[in-house]
Amino acid sequence: MKRRDFNALVALTSLGLATRSASAGSEAEKRLTVVALVHPGMILLDLVGPLTCFNMMMADVHLAWKTMDPVRTDSGVTVAPTTTFAECPPEADVLFVPGGLSGTTAMMEDDDVVGFVRSRGTRSGWVTSVCTGSLLLGAAGLLKGKRATSHWYTRDLLALFGATPTKARVVADGNVITGGGVTAGIDFGLTLAARLRGEDTAKFIQLLLEYDPQPPFHAGSPEEAGQALATSVLARRAPALEAAKAAARRVAAKI
Repeated sequence: MKRRDFNALVALTSLGLATRSASAGSEAEKRLTVVALVHPGMILLDLVGPLTCFNMMMADVHLAWKTMDPVRTDSGVTVAPTTTFAECPPEADVLFVPGGLSGTTAMMEDDDVVGFVRSRGTRSGWVTSVCTGSLLLGAAGLLKGKRATSHWYTRDLLALFGATPTKARVVADGNVITGGGVTAGIDFGLTLAARLRGEDTAKFIQLLLEYDPQPPFHAGSPEEAGQALATSVLARRAPALEAAKAAARRVAAKI
């Protein structure tokens, strides 16, 4: 990207938000339509990381839930839906599903939620998720024959839905893009930005966010953390993981 183009992008943004493709010259970009499911028990960061990237891609984001009542997230912070399932746009450029282990487990067996995800997924240009949100995509029958990822401790469950579990931070297969656990949301958002707005814009967003990960510890994956720490995490989450496994098996048997 030329310095002149970079400066132009900054000048055209609000609070630094990229509102058009870095490679688009003077042509205005079409606004994107994003439908993002919000649900009780979801991980707030699963939503906020990608949402930040969506906004920088010049998108109209619809936060959809059954009602307009505030949705309580894992951190206790509530998120206000902007639309109900009934009033949400029937088609979208992007369907996005955030995760959250307990929330996802409950949602997999909620017919209204699964039906909504299925209906929007079959009419969206891109079908996407972060963390355990991919389990909901699987429950809706949207991952059959696809490579996909999830949080490391639920990734293998994707096979129950006809997907091929893939150990990667972000996995793209056709129009399906899935991200790993929680913090992979920004990696996912930048990957999608490159697909929809071009690599220059994705790099612009990355710099704007100062996304330059330098973790204080190398313990962000089971491989780096080591068996003892991974075993400890699995032990502490065992009841929730067993519940998720049981729900996934019940749902998969019905598909």
